[in-house]
Amino acid sequence: MEYNTQREHLKITDYGRNVCKLIDYAKTIADRDERTQMAHLIVEVMSQVNPKVKERTDYRHTLWDHLMEMSRYELDVDSPYPITREEDEKLKPNRLSYSDSKIHFRHYGRALEDMVRAVAAMPEGEEKSLLSQQIAHTMKRQYLQWNRDSVDDQLIVEQLAELSEGRIKLPEGFQFHDSKLYIDAMAAKKDSGAKKKKKKKNKQQ
Repeated sequence: MEYNTQREHLKITDYGRNVCKLIDYAKTIADRDERTQMAHLIVEVMSQVNPKVKERTDYRHTLWDHLMEMSRYELDVDSPYPITREEDEKLKPNRLSYSDSKIHFRHYGRALEDMVRAVAAMPEGEEKSLLSQQIAHTMKRQYLQWNRDSVDDQLIVEQLAELSEGRIKLPEGFQFHDSKLYIDAMAAKKDSGAKKKKKKKNKQQ
């Protein structure tokens, strides 16, 4: 049995130990784009696990700051915000070791498969259920990036079960959104990213 006194101290307790484990998984992902995708997913989970943070004016910036602090600033990703930190915490990160395990479904990427494995290992409960649903939606979004002409929701459910070795089960009544909603959201995110890059480039000129 593992006792809390034997575990590593949590930098921020509001999000729980399971979120910290997901951050540790994210740090092992070699591909920067996949690592960034995982970070965005974890931030969404953090907002659900600790809904009180949404009471803050710029809560998403706060979530990204908390994400970086919990990673000890070792999570090298493209953050949508400048990360603020205390001067005395500016430590040189340790060299990270990366996983070379085989990807089962390339259109989902290694980051999502790592997330599935991490969530599958969690005890049953509300947090695991929320994470599982978030993963399912992300899988459909990733699938649509690979093939927008045809998407089978049941196939995604089956692939989630395969990746989790049957340890992740979506709650009764769970439904995916219409494909158009995912596609529109991806287009909006891409457009927003392009505008930010253009704005940054103009500032540098």
